[in-house]
This record gives sequence, C-alpha cells and structure tokens, in this order.
Amino acid sequence: MSTIYSFHGGIHPAEHKTESNSAPIQAAPLPPCLIVPLSQHIGLPAKPVVKVGQRVLKGECIAMADGHLSTSVHAPSSGYVSAIESHVIAHPSGLSATCIIIETDGCDEAIAATPHPDWRSYEIGELLGIIREQGIAGLGGAGFPSAYKLNSDEIHTLIINGVECEPYITADDRLMRERSELLEQGIEILQHITGAQTVLIGIEDNKPEAIEAVRTACKHRDWAVVSIPTKYPSGGEKQLIELLTGQQVPQAGIPADLGIVCQNVATATAIAQAIIEGQPLISRITTLTGECITEKGNYEVRLGTPIKYLLEHVGYARDQSQKIIMGGPLMGFTLPNLDVPVVKTTNCILAPGDNELGSETRTQACIRCGHCAEVCPASLLPQQLYWYAKSQSHEQLKAHNLADCIECGACAYVCPSALPLVQFYRAAKGEIKEKSIEQRQAEIAKSRFEARQARLERDAAEREATRAARKAEAKAKAKQDARFAGEEDPVQAAIERAKAKKARLQQSGEADSVSSKLDELKAKVERAKFGLEQAQSSGKEEKVLTALSASVQRLERLLAGEQAKQEQTQEPSE
Repeated sequence: MSTIYSFHGGIHPAEHKTESNSAPIQAAPLPPCLIVPLSQHIGLPAKPVVKVGQRVLKGECIAMADGHLSTSVHAPSSGYVSAIESHVIAHPSGLSATCIIIETDGCDEAIAATPHPDWRSYEIGELLGIIREQGIAGLGGAGFPSAYKLNSDEIHTLIINGVECEPYITADDRLMRERSELLEQGIEILQHITGAQTVLIGIEDNKPEAIEAVRTACKHRDWAVVSIPTKYPSGGEKQLIELLTGQQVPQAGIPADLGIVCQNVATATAIAQAIIEGQPLISRITTLTGECITEKGNYEVRLGTPIKYLLEHVGYARDQSQKIIMGGPLMGFTLPNLDVPVVKTTNCILAPGDNELGSETRTQACIRCGHCAEVCPASLLPQQLYWYAKSQSHEQLKAHNLADCIECGACAYVCPSALPLVQFYRAAKGEIKEKSIEQRQAEIAKSRFEARQARLERDAAEREATRAARKAEAKAKAKQDARFAGEEDPVQAAIERAKAKKARLQQSGEADSVSSKLDELKAKVERAKFGLEQAQSSGKEEKVLTALSASVQRLERLLAGEQAKQEQTQEPSE
C-alpha cells in the first residue's frame, strides 16, 4: 500500500456523479457533417494533406503534425471534404480557427489499420513516432501532445491519473470499469517507453467499481493502485504528484524535473489502441449530463461532432438551460454557440438547469475574508492576484506566481462576494502572454535593425577604403609623371625635338653619320613608350620609366653633340 500525502487547500463540492455513471458507455450517432479543427492540443496546428472535394476514409490522415509540439489529425468517418475554412472552435472567447469540414457518406468505411503487436521489439523513438502520427494528445487536461511529453530522460516514476475529481464528469470512471484490460496494456507501453521502475495508479475513493476493475486487470503487475481521499482538485497533475509522492513540482518546473511523468487513463487507453490495434485518435468518451439533458450518460463521440447535433440526440431541453458548459462546472467554460465541435479535450458537456449551479449572485466588493487563500491548492494569494489583475500590474502578477494558478476555480467557489476570480486570472495570463510575444517580436526587430545598421556601416567603410586606395594610386602616378612636368606627352615631345634636330642636320648635309643611331634611339623610345603602357597595368612602371628617361636623355645628348659638331665645322668657312 503506497503512502498517501496531502496538499494545501482544496474543497468538497457536490459531486453529481451518479446521474451519469450508472449506465454503460454508448455510441453516439454519426452526424451528417464533421467539423475537425487542425489544432486540438497545445502547440502548432497540423497541416492539411487533403483537398476540397476529396473522399476520405475513416482513420485516414487528413492533416500532418507540424513540428515536435504537434499531432496529426485523422478523419473520424468516411465522406467528402467540403471545405477547409475558419470555423468557431471550443474556446471561451468564441475564437475561430481553421477546420476541415467533412460531409459524411454514411458508409463509415475505414482505412486498413496497421497494428503493432510486437511493439516490445521497437525502438523507443519508433513508438513515439507512432503515437505522434496517430494523433494522441492528453485527454484529461490541456491536451499536451503525448509523444513530446513522453520524450523525457531519467524518468523513474510513472503516475496514471484516474482521479477525475471535477463534479459531474464520469467519463474516466466508466472507461476504467469497462476497458481496464486495454488500460493495463497502455500502462505497460508507457512504462516501456519511459523506463519507469515505479508505477502508481491514483483513483479517488468515490469510484470503488473502477478501483476494483483496475486492480483486477493489474493484479499480475508490480504496480500500486492507490485509492486517494475525495477532494477537489486532487486530479490536478501537481496535486496528484504531491498526494502520491510527497514531492512538490518546483515553480516554473515540470514533473520530469522530479523524474516523474503523468498520463491520464483515457490517454493510456488511446495509446494502447494506437499501437496494438493501429487505431488513430478519432473519438473519445464524453459525459453528457445536467438537468436539461434527458438521456444522461457517457458516449463514445466522434471528434468533430457538432455539440448541437449531440445535444439533440440526448434529449436536450433548450428552453430550460441557462448555458452550455464544455467541461465541468469549475474548470469548464460556457460555449459561445452550439456549432462548436467536439475535440480531443472534450470530456464533458454540461447543460445545467436555471438553478442547478446556484442562483446567479450579483458580484460585490472583496471583503478580504481570506477564504480564497485557504482553499488554493497552489498556495497562492488569490485576493492579491485579483487586485493586480484588475490594475493590470503584470510585474506584480509574475512576482506572485500567477503562472502557477491551475484555474481550478476553488477560490471563486468559496468567495462570498461571488467574484469571477478565474476569469480575471485567465484574462491576465492572456495579456501577459500577448505582451511577452510583442516584446519578443520587438527584440527580434531590434536585433535585425542593429544587424542591418552594422552591415551598412561595414559596406560604407569598405567603399571608403576602396576610394582611399584609388586616391593613393592616382597620387603615386601623378608623382611619377611629375618627372616630365610641363609637357603633355614628354616622350612624344622628345621625339619631336629629335626629328627637328635631325632635319637641321640633314639640311647641313652632315646628318647621315647620325641617322642610323638616331633611328635606333627613336625605335628604342617607341618600344619604351609601349612598354610603359604595359607596365602601368602590371605595376612595374617605375623600372620602365627609368629606362625610358635614360633613352630620351641619350637621344637629346646625341642630338646636342651633333649640333655642336656642325657649328664647329661651319665656323672656318665663314
């Protein structure tokens, strides 16, 4: 027998379990239209892999998982895809999201299943891949993708959550009674995947039939089936861990930090069906209850079934109902309209009478009684959180650990002023999340702007360096050309002077002696000029300029010498 611990706070509301847990699970009828959201879990929505007009079969993948924190979506029945469009989904705000609309053909024709009876020989990664591809997400809480949650190292304790503490809901109770053998197979698979040495199955003591059925199915296993005292919210993940192990999950931490992983009984059963039978998650057990429903009970409902169609099947008296709640009276939310479809996290549809959940009490000012702090299972200060939420003091909300609030509604249940505390907390969480996203986007934009500025400055520096190099090169060239200052083309000028002197020598009749030398020097000068042009492109102009200058000087000296010789020859004749 495992030791049972306790947690802070908690309440004991009226259970209202017997109204729906006495009859076996029934199959809900197939609706003429299925509205299948692409996102039925925490994380990224799946990507459609079908087109409008395409016929699909029951169990066929219609949207593939997009990333690790995502799961695939499958057709709950055979039919034709009539639209892929935005539609209102199960959300307190009436949010719309992309859905695949399937007009069922009534044949309920299924795709061939791929069972894995020899799953023990599979690698852990392969099993996680099957779970992800078969669309398994948590069926007892927020709908966390199971493959991602199970992909943890150093897990020593596996906790199976069969508490189902919320009033009215009995879906898990009936599942444990009727499908305990399948549950046992699912737990075995989970233990194999996690490598946990210890398995604890927690069930509230107000479900004696379920406790007995699970113990019988697991009698040959070294697992502990623990009957825990009935108190709300014992089914919260952190609260159940504290009840069964005495350990508290650290703030901003997860159970895996303690070497623990939790899975709901319905999730474990779905994993067994996915791996052993090859059946994807296309339906779930949902409790339909409340004074305004005639045929109360638990039904196997296809995902995507419109709530309106489901209520019509169970004898819903619309005129007597004040509202329709998805989930229980404490953690559930009022549906914006009845066109909302059933999703993977829809464990209950509650249609209460006008006075069933208590008369609508007008909210009053907080009287600072402190009852909310006494019952808070997370040991928070709900009164302070309420004031900070009203004043939008986000930093104070963070400092008072608003993120640890599980939105169980215990504080609002005991509040004598009838304050809608949970609504304030939900709104504040949404504001903080939105502000965090905006801040992250601003930081990304700032980083991109700074990177762009650095790139522009770098490019400008490179251009300036290039201009400086060109300027220095031009300056050096000008310095070299300064040797022949005053002449536009010093080489051509020297040649012209040589020609003029040669002409004068030819007129005197004494130029033949130097003609050949003069032509030879002229040819050298021409070659030197051509070489200079070639050298400038190769960076060797200094050497060529020196040779050219020497040739020009020799030419000028030769011409000067010949002129002097001529003058000396002419003097005696005069």
